[in-house]
Amino acid sequence: MARDITITTRELTPFEQLVLGLLCEGKSNAAIARETNHTEKVVENTISRSAKAFNISSDGDTNIR
Repeated sequence: MARDITITTRELTPFEQLVLGLLCEGKSNAAIARETNHTEKVVENTISRSAKAFNISSDGDTNIR
């Protein structure tokens, strides 16, 4: 079932855009962390924050990763 995704009022930061772009390329959190010179925790938090910007939450059927 398709979900309607609504973007919140804020724009994604350039770093969020970079991380999501790498995520969409299929890269792991570890690979994104290495490529951006950040920790995996920073990458995880960025993905989580970005998902909230799109009103996406994890549940039994949805994994934001």
